[in-house]
Amino acid sequence: MRQSLLTALSPLVLIAASCGAPAAGDSPAAPAAETQDQFKIEELGTFEQPWALALLPDGRALVTERGGKLKLVDLASRSQAQIGGMPKVDFGGQGGLGDVALAPDFARSGGVYLTWVEAGAGDTRGAVLGMGVIDLDARSWKQPVQVIWRQTPKVTGRGHFSHRIAFSPDGKYLFLSSGERQKFTPAQDLSNNLGKVLRLNRDGTPAAGNPFAGKGGVSAEIWSYGHRNLLGLQFDAQGRLWDLEHGPLGGDELNLVKPGRNYGWPLVSDGDHYSGEKIPRHATRPDLAAPAISWNPVIAPGDFIFYSGRMWREWKDQALIAGMVYPGLVRVRIDGEKAREAARYPLGSRIREIREAPDGSLLVLEDGKAGRLLRLSRK
Repeated sequence: MRQSLLTALSPLVLIAASCGAPAAGDSPAAPAAETQDQFKIEELGTFEQPWALALLPDGRALVTERGGKLKLVDLASRSQAQIGGMPKVDFGGQGGLGDVALAPDFARSGGVYLTWVEAGAGDTRGAVLGMGVIDLDARSWKQPVQVIWRQTPKVTGRGHFSHRIAFSPDGKYLFLSSGERQKFTPAQDLSNNLGKVLRLNRDGTPAAGNPFAGKGGVSAEIWSYGHRNLLGLQFDAQGRLWDLEHGPLGGDELNLVKPGRNYGWPLVSDGDHYSGEKIPRHATRPDLAAPAISWNPVIAPGDFIFYSGRMWREWKDQALIAGMVYPGLVRVRIDGEKAREAARYPLGSRIREIREAPDGSLLVLEDGKAGRLLRLSRK
């Protein structure tokens, strides 16, 4: 399958790739120096394979565990309570319960969005998006969580679900990342929604005005395509959408996401296949969107935020990235449509999730069993 992709490229592209032509992200600046002992660290709780965190208006938080549990956490007392009535998840590999996000009108509606992995026929599975109305006092749901969107088609395997949620700054639209499920070619096929960023209405239907709306079906959901495994999706202070995604053997990417653009996977990458087989670099295909920055070796990002500057004023509007292969945080400066790494902060463990608290401190979730919720404050 990969060979057919290579042969479909022009001879000039293949010559450039075989010569190791550099790309903007293929030869990134050396990793920034580590800054040791940067934070005052406070432990707020321990969770079983946590994946995502959403802050509630009253100062509490919701934390997802991949096995299917949703926890209500009091950050002051450090107490935890389990939310009942959760949907059944297909847990295994990279799958399970995923993202959690409050509806833009949560204070009025109590709406909460969740993503998780759902089993299909045979040995297939896919990510889904659901919405319900939570009852925090009853630790349950006033309106049960109902599926409003599905990855199409369901396929075999347990990787690259992605399923991160981001609401547009005006609150009208829900953007969703959908991984290519380790199947490569679906990312370039507009007849499915794998390997895509999607723009939906808040009820899960395709938003009007999407680039491929005229094709109908799931194509009408697509905002951008050619993506691999997108584990971060955020809007910056200017209202621009960015995604953070895992490359293969090298080539993790931070992308400025624009409507209708093709981000190249698996035709190009700043990494190579795990087998060692080379992939043409972004520079060989200027018609495809290149990353603002890429990493070799990888950092294996979890999620990321654009920081407000409330506690660290000098970091205002910079990206703070949760790292897993790099066990800590990576700070990235944004310069127009490009980016450069500014600093690394080792924490000694894989970091899956990062959120900013109202006072500007950072809340991070460690990856894996007995993953801790930590508050990072300025010393």
